[in-house]
Amino acid sequence: MGVTGAAGPVMDRDEVDRALARLGAEHEAIETSLLALQDHAGRRLLEGAELTGTTKERWAAAEQEITRLWAYFDAYTDALTSARELRARRRWPSREELVELTELLRGESVTLAGGAPATGAPASLTGPTRLSEQFTLSALVERMNGLYASSLDMVVAADAVWSALPARIDMLSAELARTRQLAQSVGVRPGEHPAGDDLDRITSELTALRAQVVSDPLTFWRPTPGSSAPGGGRPDTERYDREARALEEVRREIDAVLGVRQDAELRLGKLRDLLSRADRTLAEARAARGEVLAKIAASEVPAVSGPPTVLQEQLATAAEYRRSAQWHRLSPLLESLEQKAESELLRARESLEKVTQPLAVRAELRGRLDAYRAKVARHGAAEDPLLIERYDAARRMLWSAPCDLRVAEQAVLRYQHAAAEVLAPRVPYQGQPTDRRGD
Repeated sequence: MGVTGAAGPVMDRDEVDRALARLGAEHEAIETSLLALQDHAGRRLLEGAELTGTTKERWAAAEQEITRLWAYFDAYTDALTSARELRARRRWPSREELVELTELLRGESVTLAGGAPATGAPASLTGPTRLSEQFTLSALVERMNGLYASSLDMVVAADAVWSALPARIDMLSAELARTRQLAQSVGVRPGEHPAGDDLDRITSELTALRAQVVSDPLTFWRPTPGSSAPGGGRPDTERYDREARALEEVRREIDAVLGVRQDAELRLGKLRDLLSRADRTLAEARAARGEVLAKIAASEVPAVSGPPTVLQEQLATAAEYRRSAQWHRLSPLLESLEQKAESELLRARESLEKVTQPLAVRAELRGRLDAYRAKVARHGAAEDPLLIERYDAARRMLWSAPCDLRVAEQAVLRYQHAAAEVLAPRVPYQGQPTDRRGD
């Protein structure tokens, strides 16, 4: 149109109508967002909660932002209403009316009382608070968008933490109560078992954690780096997860104690059997030692100790724990006793083996002597005088008591050597008759 004013070129009728339609759509969208923020569950919770720490500080600032947001929206509504009323006066507005509409729609037509700087702007850059501020409708929409995003981010973050953590903490607390009841049924109590102390600590930590989550949820909010969307982030569940893992470990410990209660009698029976076998083996070793001392001369025979009474005492203690249902004490005692009983049986067997070694050597020498005699007999040399003499000498030593193993072994070796000479084939000299004794 070639006409200009304080707000720039004067808009024509079509431009005015298009601007009013756009601003009306923006007004409707802003109103819908503000009403949604007003009814947001997180906002209602924040209004009614006893807040502390970071959440208390940020909610105080957010409440002021929301109040300013509604004041800006009311001013925006008034300016838009004024522009609509002016446009509705006549179908074809006059030049003066178009100038006024241009000023309303594009100029700094909205005057508001001064307040805090725009969201995110440091005070040092904006200077002292002004008594009033003037906005174009576009600048006012931008300011409202900033305030809305900041307020919504805080509300959504608090609501996300409240939606995630308290319910999970309550479920874990219920599981904790069931575990505590189960622990008491098997004698796992604070001061008497480490798992009982852990249950007390977990209870205290969950109580403190829930109270802090309810009063200061933003402490447990971790924004997503680089995200500009309201509510971009996640609740921090590290403390909750740590206690959940600790409770699971306690539960496994209690399950182990329950397992002890279920198979305690069977395990005690196996322990009695192991210790009885160890005692019988030691008794056999003591009897064998007496036989060795009587039948074997010049032999070092190790002493055989008696059964350890401490294991029998511990077994009696374990049986008493079972009778009195002290499962938490029985569990570690059974594990220790099972290892010691296995070691005791192994020790008894080793003692028997060491004690009977001379008898085993004598038996081996007897078997070797008889084997060579049978071999000589198969070759028809059983009547050889030298072999008969050496066989009888070795046999007297091996079948007499006490038997000197070293001397008897030498006698057996002499018989072996004589048998080898008798059985060795003879190579005749040329022209001389063959000696058939080797055959």
